[in-house]
Amino acid sequence: MHKLLRRQLKRHTGMDDVLALPAQWRDFVVAVDAAYAQNDEDRILLERSLELISKELMERYAELEKSGARRLMARNAELQRSNSDLEQLAYVASHDLQEPLRMITSYIQLLERRLQGQLDEKATRHMSYIVDGAKRMRALINDLLAYARVGRGSQSQPIGEIPCGQLMDDVSMNLKMIIRESNAKIVVKPLPTVLGNRTQLLQLLENLVGNALKYRGQIAPIIEVSAESDGEHWRFAVRDNGIGIEQAHFDRIFQIFQRLHNRGEYTGNGIGLSIARKIVERHRGKIWLESKLGEGTTFFFTLAKDGPANETVE
Repeated sequence: MHKLLRRQLKRHTGMDDVLALPAQWRDFVVAVDAAYAQNDEDRILLERSLELISKELMERYAELEKSGARRLMARNAELQRSNSDLEQLAYVASHDLQEPLRMITSYIQLLERRLQGQLDEKATRHMSYIVDGAKRMRALINDLLAYARVGRGSQSQPIGEIPCGQLMDDVSMNLKMIIRESNAKIVVKPLPTVLGNRTQLLQLLENLVGNALKYRGQIAPIIEVSAESDGEHWRFAVRDNGIGIEQAHFDRIFQIFQRLHNRGEYTGNGIGLSIARKIVERHRGKIWLESKLGEGTTFFFTLAKDGPANETVE
């Protein structure tokens, strides 16, 4: 390309390579370049033409950026509506399923009592399968309801200043039985006061500490909870000396109803960490972990210092 034309192209468009231009202008600029090489007397006219082209080009780029931003905003709004609808559906479905399942469970248990001693071994075993399945279904529905309530609760519960040290006092009180049974030691370092939803943050810490107590090794659990400032966020860490988690499962454990162990080893339906992630994300943070199998796990999460987005602070 002629050096004068290259300089003008760089000046007006910020590009010095004709291949970077949109296709509709590429052939024209090539023709202009040829004219530069053949007739320097028309340079001024050609430079003015290039200036007009670059002006129109920039206007089109600006319009494309605005159009792209509008489409992105529309998609985000649609996604938020879809998530809200799914949360509402999960809440209503799980809430409305409670009553018929409660009736089924009650009548099964009544039938089991009335037929006690009248059924053979095989029928008794089948009856126990039915009762156990109904109980597990009820637990799943309760967990789904708890998951859906995270979204609904943030709309009705106030956002305020929450001393996390006091939250940990409540966590220790709520988990005192398993702490005593496992001879666990809970070490709480100085924790900040954060802006957030108290009920949800209590549930977050209780889920993480509860997991550390549940997935303990042969030695008594030692669980340390700490926090530090990290720019616009607070970064928390919940560290344990439990059984650890294989790296291949780091992403999977945050998915709803995902379990790494069978029911005979550990109780639960695989909902706790899904709820934890949802709470953290509603407080404009992230959650992740570091772990070594057989050595322990550390869960990290961040909370925005100015609180959840689009929430009223009281």
